[in-house]
Amino acid sequence: MLTMNQLQNKVVFITGGSRGIGAGIAKRVASAGADVVITYVNSAARAKQVTDDIEQLGRRALAIPVDNASPDAINDAIEKTIAQFGRIDILVNNAGIYIGKPLADYTLQDIDNTIAVNIRAVFLASQKAAQYMQAGGRIITIGSNMAERVAFATGSLYAMSKSALTGLTKGLARDLGPKGVTVNMVNPGPIDTDMNPANSAHADALRNAMAIPKYGKPADIAELVVYLASEASWMMTGASLTMDGGFNI
Repeated sequence: MLTMNQLQNKVVFITGGSRGIGAGIAKRVASAGADVVITYVNSAARAKQVTDDIEQLGRRALAIPVDNASPDAINDAIEKTIAQFGRIDILVNNAGIYIGKPLADYTLQDIDNTIAVNIRAVFLASQKAAQYMQAGGRIITIGSNMAERVAFATGSLYAMSKSALTGLTKGLARDLGPKGVTVNMVNPGPIDTDMNPANSAHADALRNAMAIPKYGKPADIAELVVYLASEASWMMTGASLTMDGGFNI
C-alpha cells in the first residue's frame, strides 16, 4: 500500500530532470518525501525552477550540469551526489535523445551520439550508482514504447537504442537481485512534452493509433515511477512496463 511519504528520506538521482518527464518525476518523488538530484545539459533556468519547486516542498535538491555523452561527467555527478547527500537510493535513467531520419540519411555521428546517450550513459550511471546502493535500492529506466513496436518510418535508430535497454534491464536485474536492488523499465507512449507536444502536426496520427486517444502527461509516468521506487514494488524486477494508452496493442 502506498502512502504520502513512501519515499521519505530517500535520495533520488534523475538524469535529464530539468524538463518534460524528468521534471515531472523529480517533483513527484519530492512530494513523496525524497531528496532529489537532477542533471541537465542546457536548461539551467529550467533546472533551477525544478529545484526551487522541490525545496518549496521541504526537500533538498541539487541540479548538476552533465553531458550524458561524457562518461566522466556522469561518474563525477554521482560522486558529487554521494559527497553532498551521503547516499543514492534510487536512480532514474531518464536522459535521452531522438534523431529521426530516413535510413539512408543517418550519419556515423548520429549513431555514435545515440548510443552514447541512450545506451552507454544508462549502463555507466547504473554501474556507478549500484556501487552505493543498499538492499531496497532501485534503478528505473525510462525507455519508449518504440522498444516494442515501431509504427512509423524514420525511427529505426531510436528504436534500436531503446530496445537495447530492455536487455540491459533484465541483465542488471540478475546482477543486482542478490543485493536486494530491483531494476525496471518504463516505456511511455505519447506524452505531452516540448519534445512531443499534444498539438504537434503529427499528434492526431498518434492519437488515432491509441486505444485511449489521449496524450498522457509527465505526471502519469511519474506515478508509475513512484510505485517502482517504493517498497510496494519489492518483488518486481527485470520488467518493462508500457504506458502508452494502448498504442502498442
